[in-house]
Amino acid sequence: MNQDLSILQLVLGASFVVQLVMLLLLIVSVTSWAAIFGKLFGLRRVNRKNEEFERDFWSGTSLNDLFAAAAQNAKLAGPMERIFASGMREYQKLRERRISDAPTLLDGARRAMRASFQRELDVVEMHLSFLASVASVSPYVGLFGTVWGIMHAFSGLGALQQVTLATVAPGIAEALVATALGLFAAIPAVVAYNRFARDIDRVAIKLETFIEEFSNILQRNLGAQSASGH
Repeated sequence: MNQDLSILQLVLGASFVVQLVMLLLLIVSVTSWAAIFGKLFGLRRVNRKNEEFERDFWSGTSLNDLFAAAAQNAKLAGPMERIFASGMREYQKLRERRISDAPTLLDGARRAMRASFQRELDVVEMHLSFLASVASVSPYVGLFGTVWGIMHAFSGLGALQQVTLATVAPGIAEALVATALGLFAAIPAVVAYNRFARDIDRVAIKLETFIEEFSNILQRNLGAQSASGH
């Protein structure tokens, strides 16, 4: 309790600018933790939805049935299911226009899936740049507060005839709290950013692999239809 009280006294005894820096860092820290937990639960949901759809996709269900389910469940669908739906939608639109050229059909479906993939990746990467900014900027903001606090502490000592450690220490200690808060905000953001960047790369690789596999399935179907037509 004494230690907590002493830290509180150091914060309350700091200059206005240093207190402002501390308040800013505290707000940034709380916001970054909210972003971290939001991203953590969001990525878990994305992985769960992708795994569920992938299981259904390879279970032998027809593409038309999967597309009908995806269209009906659009709001709750995961990224992989939405990418599949965009590819199937474009594929069916081209077929409705009496386009039978296999390369044209495949290219249209692939382009639709790539556009959907980019949109999904943008959503998954949301708030990641904020964590990167917190990780890189917070220590410098804390350092600015420390430098300002030390300058303020030493300027107040100019009128004293005799300066001892007891007179200098409180001002320096107050200023160093700003650096501590900067590191407190930056370290979790660095760890979370590295973890989420790695997880998002895995999600992107999985989605790109699915696009290639689904394109191959469409190509085989078109080849089979062409053979049966002949």
